Amino acid sequence: MGTLNYHHLRYFREVANEGHLGHAAARLNVSQSALSIQIRQLEDRLGHDLFDRVGRKLVLTEAGRIALDHSERIFGAGSELLAALRQSSTARPPLRVGALSTLSRNFQMQFLRPILASEGTPITLKSGNTHVLLKELESLGLDVVLTTELPPSGTKSHFAAQRIDEQMVGVHGPPARLNHPTLKTLLRSEPLILPTDSAVRTRFENLVTKMEITPHIIADVDDMAMVRLLAREGVGVAIAPAVVFADEIASGLLATAPFTLDISEPFYAVTLPRSFPHPALARLLRRET
Repeated sequence: MGTLNYHHLRYFREVANEGHLGHAAARLNVSQSALSIQIRQLEDRLGHDLFDRVGRKLVLTEAGRIALDHSERIFGAGSELLAALRQSSTARPPLRVGALSTLSRNFQMQFLRPILASEGTPITLKSGNTHVLLKELESLGLDVVLTTELPPSGTKSHFAAQRIDEQMVGVHGPPARLNHPTLKTLLRSEPLILPTDSAVRTRFENLVTKMEITPHIIADVDDMAMVRLLAREGVGVAIAPAVVFADEIASGLLATAPFTLDISEPFYAVTLPRSFPHPALARLLRRET
């Protein structure tokens, strides 16, 4: 029995991910006819059709889904091999960090501080939603994902989620806006800046429901940096962990209301077990939880 042609498998993977022969051909810089021949040769080698044509799209058959799953693991192993070889060279690979877009930049700095002073450890930062970041972690495009959410159950990959911190959520804003006798009057009277973080948002909505108030939400924001800027501008008071406003609180520009919301936000570092993890990662995860 002949060996598998991995050149064909690479072409198949591109077509499967694009779902379109023309788009994949453009990405690979080959003609559609040449690409079609490569796919047909792989199908002949495997003895199964890998695609069904639905309109202009190519949809994976059951055999195609199995082939794609194996090809992702094969090329993922190749990427891991390259990363391992780069580690053995004199040039250090960058630590690739993904962070939930609503995650505090100050918290990200706290996480990275142990290696920021290290010479020769470049860092690549990427923000996005947890689903997209975990997909990139699976494909070895990231070394770690910082998030406030645990990976969903039932995923094929065996993610490891380490809780690295937990902070109380409070009400923060210009001191003049916080001058209220009770939490209820504060939340009822002042315009609110809320992050779209699902866990914090759900608990906050439960809180105001129990208080029987309808708050005036001036801004829904999916970026903590923007939450911070809006609070600095004084457009309202923000619901978030104090770490988001650490510099402004220290300078007196913003303050924290003297009321507790009884809401906490956990912070997780999510990794995927690898034979050759980034050498700087262990130092970042070696902390008290």
